[in-house]
Amino acid sequence: MAQVTLNQVRKTYPNGHQAVHPCSIKIPDGELVVLVGPSGCGKSTLLRMIAGLEDITDGELMIGANVVNDKDPADRNIAMVFQNYALYPHMSVAKNMGYGLKNRGASKTEIDAKVQEAARILNLGEYLERRPSQLSGGQRQRVAMGRAIVRDPELFLFDEPLSNLDAKLRNQMRIEIRALQQRLGVTSVYVTHDQVEAMTMADRIIVLNAGRVEQVGTPTEIYEQPASTFVAGFMGAPPMNLMTAQITAGRLQLNEETVLPLDPPAVALETVLVGYRPEDVRLGGDGSVVLHVEIVEELGAHRLLHGTLGGQPFSLSVGKDEQAATGPQSITLPRDRVHFFHPERGSRI
Repeated sequence: MAQVTLNQVRKTYPNGHQAVHPCSIKIPDGELVVLVGPSGCGKSTLLRMIAGLEDITDGELMIGANVVNDKDPADRNIAMVFQNYALYPHMSVAKNMGYGLKNRGASKTEIDAKVQEAARILNLGEYLERRPSQLSGGQRQRVAMGRAIVRDPELFLFDEPLSNLDAKLRNQMRIEIRALQQRLGVTSVYVTHDQVEAMTMADRIIVLNAGRVEQVGTPTEIYEQPASTFVAGFMGAPPMNLMTAQITAGRLQLNEETVLPLDPPAVALETVLVGYRPEDVRLGGDGSVVLHVEIVEELGAHRLLHGTLGGQPFSLSVGKDEQAATGPQSITLPRDRVHFFHPERGSRI
């Protein structure tokens, strides 16, 4: 087990494209850190640099006390779990799990013992003689994790391991992976584009956007104190409501008819972005703020109301037992749940 340290690590390809801008990150020993962001944001490239599958253009990468920039992947004492499982179809489950140890010259006794222990941990004992084609997607992913466990690595790397599974199995497997990581206590870096996976699994989240680190924090910090409009919009389903407001005579106005009952931020700006999470807004109020509901979306445990506030798109989440209908609805905007952002830079104010 080891801490991972990135000091101004950067990746630029020969064509000049900068896939990862200089970033400095510390991943403490034993933590599960999730790299999250949209497709093409650089998260898989960053993971592959940690793995040694991509060269580092600049900066320093350390695993534990060792600088590993020039070390081959096999010499970094890491184990990687891929999206497509990467299992050998002609080998049994047991041979797939023990193959890496065999290549490293481990004895048959040691291989058998480690494979049996990993199979016990992952409930794969009855499948050891089967081939991958005889397993479900979830079972194949367990085999891939077993192959990683037997190596006793200092670091686990997960590259979107659940994206090929259906929604129900994804939910089950993310719980299993998190429980396994906590049990083993191995430092882990997990890549996903799914913000639900990031929120539910991570000790800390690293949000990336166009090769840049937008924010690093716990799931609670990322969700409740987003550092930018990108984070506010990406983390959350539905995303945070963002409305353009003018600061006029000490008031926040969405348009000529709608004034928000909020104190403007103390900034020298004429325009700000006002943010509210859909679940932080309440139905009912004194009628000063009206949401014109156009669609009521039934989601079982709760409802989503979609419409416009001051002519701008706005969504509101309510409980399943609350009355919800289309048309004008008075709402309350709690003062202690508002977020303000710079209208051009998108940074938090």
